[in-house]
Amino acid sequence: MIVQNELTARYYRQEMNMIKLYYHPSPNPMKIALFLEETGLPYEVIPVDTLKGEQHTAEFRAINPNGKTPAIEDEGVRVFDSTAILLYLSEKTGKLAGDLEHRAELLSWLMFIGTGVGPYSGQAVHFKHMAPENLPYAINRYQRETQRHYQVLDQHLVERDYIVGDQYSIADISAWGWIDRASIVLGEEVLASFPNLKRWFERINSRPAVARVKETGKNIDFKKERDEAAMRALFPQNYPEEING
Repeated sequence: MIVQNELTARYYRQEMNMIKLYYHPSPNPMKIALFLEETGLPYEVIPVDTLKGEQHTAEFRAINPNGKTPAIEDEGVRVFDSTAILLYLSEKTGKLAGDLEHRAELLSWLMFIGTGVGPYSGQAVHFKHMAPENLPYAINRYQRETQRHYQVLDQHLVERDYIVGDQYSIADISAWGWIDRASIVLGEEVLASFPNLKRWFERINSRPAVARVKETGKNIDFKKERDEAAMRALFPQNYPEEING
């Protein structure tokens, strides 16, 4: 009976400590899922269907005022923005944070990815696949800047297996989320032009945790059709009445 009580108490502690991951199967939320899978932290997927506009509900805005995925809740603490979440989780657990001597390097590459690779990749996808009109200047601008960021990573990864130091870290996890979509961002076989980045990506992408992440949310019926309602949900700033009224 004592053993059962101890097991029950442990079970409820785990339930209480389960991280809530507000998730949509896109690059930034997938980064957080990868960290959680790599570290074995218990988590619950809370689907946020961004094509249905669920990111704009009052309930979700209380978790992330910016109305974007991912976000997490951890024992009453909310954290939003994928870079902030990776830093928070790595600092809390002491996992995948790299060596202290490489801390400045880690922060530098995280910000390079968070303010460069991610935004430029996202805008490249937007203007190539989603914009209502073809804008050659915008397409060229964001694709070329994305390529430039790829080139920076490719040069950095010469004779390196990982982005920071000699071990797998949240910098690799952060970059993986967007490089995984390279074919959508820049076209099929684009990584062939960046051999070091390609080698690095294949190393990260072959990890068992990545395979598990790619199954995350497969049982959830996320909307796929990018109809007008979806475009209004994704880009309300393009529709003034959505903001004003």
